[in-house]
Amino acid sequence: MYVQWFPGHMAKTKRLIQEQLKLVDVVIELVDARIPESSRNPLINQIVVHKPRVIILNKEDLADEKVTDTWIEYFNQKVQYKALKFNSTLQKGNILNALKEALLNLTREKREQRAQKGIKNQVIRSMVVGIPNVGKSTFINNIVGKKAAKTGNKPGVTRGKQWIRLGNNIELLDTPGILWPKFEDPNVGFRLAITGAISDDVFDLGDAALKLIEFLIGEYPLLLMERFKLTFDDLKNPPLGILDKIAENRGCLLPGKEIDYTKISRIIVTEFRNGKIGRISLEKP
Repeated sequence: MYVQWFPGHMAKTKRLIQEQLKLVDVVIELVDARIPESSRNPLINQIVVHKPRVIILNKEDLADEKVTDTWIEYFNQKVQYKALKFNSTLQKGNILNALKEALLNLTREKREQRAQKGIKNQVIRSMVVGIPNVGKSTFINNIVGKKAAKTGNKPGVTRGKQWIRLGNNIELLDTPGILWPKFEDPNVGFRLAITGAISDDVFDLGDAALKLIEFLIGEYPLLLMERFKLTFDDLKNPPLGILDKIAENRGCLLPGKEIDYTKISRIIVTEFRNGKIGRISLEKP
């Protein structure tokens, strides 16, 4: 499944991140807990280089908890990395305290050097980065405790830069979401599309639904069966046959009992995104 999407404002965002990077001590990178690797922009890695980084696995309540824990362990093995789980329903105090601790630990050496030079009242500046629709603004609003950044359920809501104060000694810079010009791996395109990082207008919803069914057969067959009232015999069919059965069970039929593929494909994709099929991770470390 090949998907390419690189609106002009994303090139501008790349320049914005490059220009502001010298002002920050730590980069807070949000990823989708269902696709922690596919939702990491390689352009950001090139730009950020050796800056300390906090990895926030957002939407963790939609991902397979055991798989998420393996991702946390994977990221924490990297030097100058700290990984944390997050979803918008978590208690503000818990994630805020964990974030502050991570920022302090990652900047300890730099702050000590500044203190030796006589610099007091130090402020830790962090840049929040990530792909579109990964939940950066929602994350900031949650930890700040007010609507400090715009939010939305469509890619590309945040367009400008915003500095936000978090307590007396931490500042956050929110940045717009940024994708990269070409996805070399078609599976990355699929994962970004199915999780909502890419506008639904630029990929085939039917192809995405079929590929999702194929994945669920192999990794989460019981969740697929339970949600769409399928039997073990149903799962012996190819993905298209299973899609037809789901359409019949949901009454997604046109006159003459033809399958309404547009309707059933949208239902499957939407229910995956909303977590109604279950907690599903699309990739492992």
